[in-house]
Amino acid sequence: MLNSLVGLLGFQMSTAVLVVTILGCIIVGAVAGIFVFRAIVIKKINKAKNSASSIIEDANLEAKAIIKEARLSAQEESLKIKTDTENELKERRVEIEKLNNRFLQREEFINNREQSLEKKNDALESFKEKLDNQEKKLNARQEELDKKNAEIIKELEKVAGLTKEEAKDRLVAQITDEAKHDSALKLREIEQDLKDNSHKLATEIISNAIQKYSADLTSETTVSTIDLPNDDMKGRLIGREGRNIKAIEMATGVDLIIDDTPETIVISGFDPIRREVARIAITKLIQDGRIHPARIEETVAKTRKDIEHEIKEAGEAAVLETGIIGLHPELVKTLGRLKYRTSYGQNVLKHSIEVSFIAGMLAAELGCDEMIAKRGGLLHDIGKAVDHEVEGTHVTIGTQLARKYKENDKVINCIEAHHGDVEFNCVEAVLVQAADTISSARPGARRESIENYVKRLEKLEQIASSFDGVEKAYAIQAGREIRVIVKPDSISDEQSVTLARDIAKRIEAEMEYPGQIKVNVIREFRSVDFAK
Repeated sequence: MLNSLVGLLGFQMSTAVLVVTILGCIIVGAVAGIFVFRAIVIKKINKAKNSASSIIEDANLEAKAIIKEARLSAQEESLKIKTDTENELKERRVEIEKLNNRFLQREEFINNREQSLEKKNDALESFKEKLDNQEKKLNARQEELDKKNAEIIKELEKVAGLTKEEAKDRLVAQITDEAKHDSALKLREIEQDLKDNSHKLATEIISNAIQKYSADLTSETTVSTIDLPNDDMKGRLIGREGRNIKAIEMATGVDLIIDDTPETIVISGFDPIRREVARIAITKLIQDGRIHPARIEETVAKTRKDIEHEIKEAGEAAVLETGIIGLHPELVKTLGRLKYRTSYGQNVLKHSIEVSFIAGMLAAELGCDEMIAKRGGLLHDIGKAVDHEVEGTHVTIGTQLARKYKENDKVINCIEAHHGDVEFNCVEAVLVQAADTISSARPGARRESIENYVKRLEKLEQIASSFDGVEKAYAIQAGREIRVIVKPDSISDEQSVTLARDIAKRIEAEMEYPGQIKVNVIREFRSVDFAK
């Protein structure tokens, strides 16, 4: 055990010696490291001092060079500024010298002008003195003349027995009466000349317009008929238990009249377009041979589309023919419907085109707005295209359509005034009414039956003959004129004028007729004697 303790104690002592030795080595190494680091730091500090001294020396040299260069540059800049300043001063001196010379010249000119003005002022003063002297002389002369004039007037008043004012009033009254008389004669002469020339000019204008426009005579009918290849076709159109004819009437909206007339059927309907659709559709069905309700509906639908296309083309053709631009598409389409509308046997679309041309020609002759007149003429009867669908007269309907599609106020007045329902607001409206009358009243424009024609002529002659003093009455020019021959012993010249007006009023009240009728009263007095 003692040995163990001795051994343990010896181990501890050796360990302590080892620790002390290590610590001593560490301390010696630390001291040596410090001396080494200090030597390195001192060496670096010395090197930095040497480098700093070198940099400072280089900086001083560079600064001296920069300062020297700056001084040289400043001297050059100063020299340049001095040179520029001297040059500028020289230029300013030259400019000031020029201005001074100009000022001296201007001063000399002003002095010369002042001298000239002084001379002119002296001359004016002298001229003014002369004028003053002449004015004094003229005033004295005028006073002398006034005295003499007053003396002469007094002498004239004594001789005439009238004062100056009375003589003046009498002279003025005489001149006024003469002027009134002359002006009345001149006015009467102008009025008579105007009446003669205006009637002649109007006749020429209307005649030229009618001659320039050439239109076909009317040969259309309002009744649509279809020729059949044979009478058996009537039965096929009627169909079993009448189903085919019912299908046709239902699809077209017209009535089919199938009577005993051989190989002919009649289409009856208020709408001319429906009649035309029915006529074309039935014709197609006859040519096709397949007649049954389904085929009828198909054919009628296709025909209706074709007619609508034709209506649009007809309207566009009318607008193109008359040269009118800017017309609303709906108005163009409505205008095309007039192709299937007739009035007294006259095709309304052709009549509208004719009125458009005639109104345009009249407007051109009179110097009015030709395009307004043509536009109003083309649209004046547009209400007839839908008057069977809309309540009201064709004038009212046409006016509403024109307002709806923003037509010109003058064009609207042409439409609503062409039958005299409202007053004329423009000359073009009067021309459209005149053109409408010309187109309707020209020979062959409208068709009427022989029976109605004869009755109208007889009624004209009967009305004229019913007046007292009428010897004979003749209806001439297809009923456009009634010539009345009166008894010269019973009717005077003044009474013949009244008689013509009374006959015209009675014709207007009792008869219906297109256009106008001229009443011509003739009074002739004959004296007969024989030489023996």
